[in-house]
Amino acid sequence: MSRKTALEHAVPTPSKIKIFVVAGEHSGDALGAKLMQALEPLQPGGIQYAGVGGHDMEAHGFTSLFPIDDVAVMGPINILGALPRLMRRVYQTVDAAIAFKPDIVVIIDSPEFTHPIAKRIRKRAPHIPIVDYVSPSVWAWRPGRAAIMRGYIDEVLGLLPFEPEAHKRLGGPHCTYVGHPLIERLPEIENADAIAFSRKLGLRDEQPVLLVLPGSRRSEVERLLDVFGGTVGILADRYPDLAIVIPVVPRLKAFVAERTRQWRVIPKLIEGSADKFAAMKRARAALAASGTVTLELALAQLPMVVAYKVDRVAAPFLRRLIKAKTVVLANLVLDENAFPEFLQEDCSAEKLAAALVPLFDGGAARDAQVAALARMPGLVRLPDGTPSGAAAARQHSLFCNARSSSH
Repeated sequence: MSRKTALEHAVPTPSKIKIFVVAGEHSGDALGAKLMQALEPLQPGGIQYAGVGGHDMEAHGFTSLFPIDDVAVMGPINILGALPRLMRRVYQTVDAAIAFKPDIVVIIDSPEFTHPIAKRIRKRAPHIPIVDYVSPSVWAWRPGRAAIMRGYIDEVLGLLPFEPEAHKRLGGPHCTYVGHPLIERLPEIENADAIAFSRKLGLRDEQPVLLVLPGSRRSEVERLLDVFGGTVGILADRYPDLAIVIPVVPRLKAFVAERTRQWRVIPKLIEGSADKFAAMKRARAALAASGTVTLELALAQLPMVVAYKVDRVAAPFLRRLIKAKTVVLANLVLDENAFPEFLQEDCSAEKLAAALVPLFDGGAARDAQVAALARMPGLVRLPDGTPSGAAAARQHSLFCNARSSSH
């Protein structure tokens, strides 16, 4: 029986199974932990894990081959500098996977690290099914990767609803939409208490609030903060009572506080998901770095303007590689450019402020965004269950079928 045929027919397996998991950064570690938790009730015979992960996976009894921070490197320049270390870890991981003799291999995101591992496992042990949890952005840039992936990936578990069609169109592996992890947080987003948040920060009921989200990585925050500060200065002239709120991760709080000390309006810095979601409910509009946060804003129904800058060295290469009509995830899910984006040279204080003013004042531009936002929850919700549960069910089906075909 062929691998494809085997993976399409599920049979139960009561015996213990072996899963080799590779997560290359902390977001992947969080996904891996939820996947492990969701798999446990599906496999009464028990599961033995091996591979690479972080603290979240280790809390479920996982032992990583090495610290995940050894390979959690972002950006082409940083990856180039870390390449010798990364390749040593790639070969170490491949050797460990082959020695473990797993029923299935699951790679999670971080394609610069996980895909070289998958390719080498496929070459040395072609009988082992390989699942890629989180599709690379083949729909945005380097679309030729999709067809290449068919040579070493059996199944992609996509987080975004348009990804199965994108892989089909590009000749990629079979892709199943399992839902974005943010779906599991919809109740938390929808029930956030904006009134209590306003009281906590001392905001008056009618005070206009701009939520500023410059990112969670120091490099992107450094590139955007000065432009965002200029934008705030322009808006402050128009809205003298304007309040600025910035969610920050703890490791960057002091840095952001220092860099925003000279802004026309000193921002209120907040930490934690609860305050961030409450701020989304309280704000009139958001100025955000492009990324997953645009999905959070969309689910919170907050109109937004999106901006991004990359390293000047990398910018020319990315321009040639990017094929998508937008880099904003919320736009891609909606299949329309509902939320304006300003990239590189277009990312200026004047342009950002000009796009934000209509969102504060109201009118056609704001109404159009509100209408688009209303569609978002219905586009990402699953018929039932959770994304981690859907991912676990699909993966369980795959390794059950693979085991059945080998007997």
